[in-house]
Amino acid sequence: MQTISVKTRQRAEFVEITDRVQKYVDESGLSRGAVIVFVPHTTAACTINENADPDVVRDMLKETSKIVPFESDYRHAEGNSDSHIKASFFGASELVLIEKGKLVLGTWQGIYFCEFDGPRDRKVYLSLMQAAP
Repeated sequence: MQTISVKTRQRAEFVEITDRVQKYVDESGLSRGAVIVFVPHTTAACTINENADPDVVRDMLKETSKIVPFESDYRHAEGNSDSHIKASFFGASELVLIEKGKLVLGTWQGIYFCEFDGPRDRKVYLSLMQAAP
């Protein structure tokens, strides 16, 4: 298992980590299998989405804030209920296939760490699964 650190700078932002995940796969020498990307935080998540046009990330952040606003009739005393809800919507993990040592992603896909309660220093855990022969 590998741990990567992500330092976020805003309350809500997406940080692309595709290259860091691919580097882990490269260093492992694994040719065929999968990598699990796991975020161990209750106010952060991960997702796979378009990485060619930054407006996609901007739109996703804008629209999720409309669906789950910062302020509402929340009861959680820490003031970050919206962050918990958004993290649950996106999810704590992604499973990405590996073939010929490369992540199997679509042409425009990237792996993102999703921050909803930043800025913070965060962790992402990566774990490999080898395909059966």
